[in-house]
Amino acid sequence: MTVNVIGEQLSQQEIDAYVAYSKEKYSDKNIKSLTIRADGEFVDLDTEFENVPFDRIRRIIGYLVGTLDRFNDGKRAEVEDRVKHGV
Repeated sequence: MTVNVIGEQLSQQEIDAYVAYSKEKYSDKNIKSLTIRADGEFVDLDTEFENVPFDRIRRIIGYLVGTLDRFNDGKRAEVEDRVKHGV
């Protein structure tokens, strides 16, 4: 994680506290960078997150699937033989 401090000087202890706060608040996300803007008694935290990989999900022959790797030969044949609508 990249940490940028803008404005007033902050102690390393303060910076570490803001980093810990952000990690706890967004524990389900990967933080790419944290920008700390300090102006007197006011502090603004701007958090940028890592990109989340996206998998395409499709409904094929009654199943929600991303890829066909888990289909057996019979299901693959059904996929090949199906009539595609709205292409």
